[in-house]
Order: sequence, then structure tokens, then C-alpha cells
Amino acid sequence: MTPSDGYLLDNRQAEAGERFDAFASLFDPTTFRHLERLGIGPGWRCWEVGAGGTSVVSWLGRKVGPAGTVLATDIDTSRLETVAGPPVEVRTHDVGAEEPPGRGFDLVHARLVLVHVPDRERALHSMIEALRPGGLLLIEDADPALQPLTCPDEHGPEERLANRLRQGFRRLLAERGADLSYGRRLPRLLREAGLRQVEADAYFPLTSPACTALELATVRQIRERLVEAGLATDEDIDRHLANVAAGGMDLATAPMISAWGRKV
Repeated sequence: MTPSDGYLLDNRQAEAGERFDAFASLFDPTTFRHLERLGIGPGWRCWEVGAGGTSVVSWLGRKVGPAGTVLATDIDTSRLETVAGPPVEVRTHDVGAEEPPGRGFDLVHARLVLVHVPDRERALHSMIEALRPGGLLLIEDADPALQPLTCPDEHGPEERLANRLRQGFRRLLAERGADLSYGRRLPRLLREAGLRQVEADAYFPLTSPACTALELATVRQIRERLVEAGLATDEDIDRHLANVAAGGMDLATAPMISAWGRKV
């Protein structure tokens, strides 16, 4: 993925920070549970791909300690500057277009990244190439096609409007090369790439304050794109934001599929 005016969810937009905070609240417990299960500990060499925000990078830094390293990469590292410093190194890198930024990693992790990368096959193989023999890969990605609704319980006009705007969001993502059914394929893709001991699970938040915060930030961030594409009017969006802010809706995210395996 290369930075361009066409990228829908630019890290430099004000709402990006709100989205990263919501992702941390929603998904950090799941991510950390998997990383703990994989044995992360002092002295590990880790590559955090498409880091975006700081919560996972900071947690990894505490786990590996001064004897370990955490390489945090993204095409836009502007939000990672506050965590740069041993054991964390921050580097600009495009996982779908460049060679791996190192070799011999004990762990490579990416969360909510590959679904947006045009050449995701190259990116996946780059991450595996960067692992040492016996190293671990953990990929976590959304599957918006598996559960495409903002409000699975579509019982009124507020929910119908929310789901119509989510359809517009999905269309904008697809037009920019996102693979909306990528998450479900991760276990097979890891096996086909030669990893062993492949496992996977899914986490599906149905309603929470973080779901509400994520919806508000996302719709504000893509507002102009929805209107420009004729997928919604300003009045639609104002009404939806007011509905969400009122707090009476059960808002869901797409399921996040976590898949992991070990390099031979």
C-alpha cells in the first residue's frame, strides 16, 4: 500500500487517533492473549507490521525488555514517534512493495493491515521470509463480508440508515483494493505458505462504548468521500451521527480473524 490521496483512512486525519484508540479498546485484549499464548518474552526480536497506533508496540516493548527489539513499521509513522527508543525502532516501510526490513525475527505480527494492502500475497510472504526458522507469525484481519452490518439487529429506521452507510463504506473500501473477505482465508493461506501448527479464531464485538466511538470516528473520517460518491447526503450523515451519539443503538464491527503458525 502506498500513501496517496486515494487512501480512505489516512493516519494523519484527526479521526485516525480516535479510531486507533477504539481499536485498542476493542482488540488489544484478544491480540495480547494470542501473543501471551505464543510465548512472547524477554529477548525476543519482533516486527510489528503496519503498526499505526502505539498500544501494541508499547506492550511488545515491555514484554521483550532491554534485551529484545521491536521494529515498528508503517507507510506513515507519524503516530509512532512517541514510542521510538530502545527497545522500539520505528521505520517507514511499505510491506506490500518493499523487501523485508530485517531477517531472523522471532515474531512477526500485523493487525487490520493486509486487508488494505493491494499486493497482500507479497506482503504475507515478506513477513514469513523475515522470520527465523521456528519463528511465529500472527496475522489478525477483519472480514467485513462475513458480517457486513453496523446493526445486525435491524429493527428500525435508525438501524437501516446505519447499515446503508456501512454499505457505502464497504463500497469505498472495495474500490480502493480492500479484500473484504480476506480474514476467513487466513488459516488456509498460512498453511499454503508452508507454516505449521496453524490455528485461528475470531472475535466479534457486538456492542460497546468502543464500537460507538469507532463508528463516530469512521463516519466523520469518510464523510466527504461518501457524499462525493453519492452514497449518502450530509443530512443522512448528520442524522446517523446524532442517532449514534444518542446511545440507543447496538453497533457492531466486522469480525476480526486471528490466525497464527510457525515457520519450518
